[in-house]
Amino acid sequence: MSNHSHTARRQGGGFDLGRMLLEGRAFFALIAIIVIFSLLSPVYFSTGNFLTMSSHVAIFGLLSIGMLLVILTGGIDLSVGSTLGLCGVVAGFLMQGVTLDAFGVTLYPPVWVVVILTCAVGAFIGAINGVLIAYFKVPAFVATLGLLYVARGVALLMTDGLTYNNLGGDPALGNTGFDWLGFNRLFGVPVGVWVLAIVAVVTLLALARTPFGRWVYSTGGNARAAELSGVPVKRVQVSVYVLSGICAAIAGLVLSSQLTSAGPTAGTTYELTAIAGVVIGGAALTGGRGGVRGTLLGAFVIGFLSDGLVIIGVSSYWQTVFTGAVIVLAVLLNSIQYGGRRKKAAQTSATPSSPAASSGQAPGDGKSPAAKPATQH
Repeated sequence: MSNHSHTARRQGGGFDLGRMLLEGRAFFALIAIIVIFSLLSPVYFSTGNFLTMSSHVAIFGLLSIGMLLVILTGGIDLSVGSTLGLCGVVAGFLMQGVTLDAFGVTLYPPVWVVVILTCAVGAFIGAINGVLIAYFKVPAFVATLGLLYVARGVALLMTDGLTYNNLGGDPALGNTGFDWLGFNRLFGVPVGVWVLAIVAVVTLLALARTPFGRWVYSTGGNARAAELSGVPVKRVQVSVYVLSGICAAIAGLVLSSQLTSAGPTAGTTYELTAIAGVVIGGAALTGGRGGVRGTLLGAFVIGFLSDGLVIIGVSSYWQTVFTGAVIVLAVLLNSIQYGGRRKKAAQTSATPSSPAASSGQAPGDGKSPAAKPATQH
């Protein structure tokens, strides 16, 4: 009786500290990281360092937002790191000039053309992933793993394993301004961070205020039920992979601009960082649960943790260990959070208030009123 009254008080609006800590774990983890590293290094807690770290986080954040869209539908995209590398190489190739041997000329496209063509490459890779998964029923893990190798191989073929350097452009050729993304600041904030903010706001509004957002969540919650309800599930699946590819392309542009160079190995293992950002932010890997705000917090947790370890002089090998441990812990907490909800929902549906249930009637005989809610759930 006392347990029942305690549960009723909590459901009636009582304060649940454990649930608050669990659901806000990304925010509290970020605060803890800032406090700990500020105590370990006087350089860490400074405006200049925070802005520098934020420009690094912009790369992870862009990848994580694209990954979030895919994971919300119950999928996974392992090709985003290679897509980032390939798109950076494409941008570097275009900035170096495109030689047309048949006409004996070399074309130097302006930066805005380079940006559009690079994003088109990312969208094309995402479209291949989406079509393979939605229409040919290839498992997402296998399809995107295959594209991971294909994209990385194409990048290596384009460069012969070398790096495109000096991507600042030449005023005489009309292709200057590429490094604007990586080095310039607007109102004191790096342009890459503004790009991340714009992409995050657009994604947040699309998920919260448009039919597409509802379709994404319903596809991840129950694809079959969503399809029967009229949701174009296949088109939604293709769309999220295309958007993930575009986000990876934008991240590749920002990274190449920051480095003023483009190498075929850029973005290696970044797909794992993107997944980590999404999971730390509270999204369920099974789909249907998650949000942009949590994903951004997760990206900042990963970025600030990595940069903090560098500042205090921790070995890069240990950085990998710490990052992996954070991912495992985040998945464990997600299992506790969503597993508890599923268990509570099952107990609620299995404990009806009707007299039929208390008389021992079987829940599956079609006569109990509790049978219908349990089936719907």
